[in-house]
Amino acid sequence: MKRRELFTGGAPSAAAWCAPGVSRMSTLIPNALFRTQDNKEVRFYDDVIKGRQTMVMMMYANCETFCPLATKRMVDLHNQALASRMGKDLFMVNVSLEPDQDSPAKKKAYAEMHHALLPGWTFLTGSKYDVDTLRYRFFSHDHIAIDTDVDQHAGLMKIINDPAGRWFHADIFASERT
Repeated sequence: MKRRELFTGGAPSAAAWCAPGVSRMSTLIPNALFRTQDNKEVRFYDDVIKGRQTMVMMMYANCETFCPLATKRMVDLHNQALASRMGKDLFMVNVSLEPDQDSPAKKKAYAEMHHALLPGWTFLTGSKYDVDTLRYRFFSHDHIAIDTDVDQHAGLMKIINDPAGRWFHADIFASERT
């Protein structure tokens, strides 16, 4: 999808969403090429999202303020409430907002430093174009000043339920009951 289509509502038609065997989410989520913390190539939709329930967050490996707090929150949530499901029917993904600086090795070092190399949790980096496209698609506020500010990712998580064809935003620091 071209960025112009992304901003002008060039979404697929309703007929495309209803076609047999076609996931509605596959028409909304980019299938861009990314690299994991282990330097393995993955397609974002096909390999990371398809058929799964996935929590997606954007972050910087060199962040010293909010990203480490959000990561700690997710580690705690993983260990206290989600460990039995992680890597089976529930997954977490952190996508780098600075792909030019966040190599797979740097993402792995970040995950190790924050005790986040846990089952079902993947750290991704990719091209700037693909990261920006994903960020605009998932975390757009329909306001150019906010959408072009990469710091506006703080505290947001997109929870995607591909089998049900649904997604929603959640605050990383919301109550575990929500």
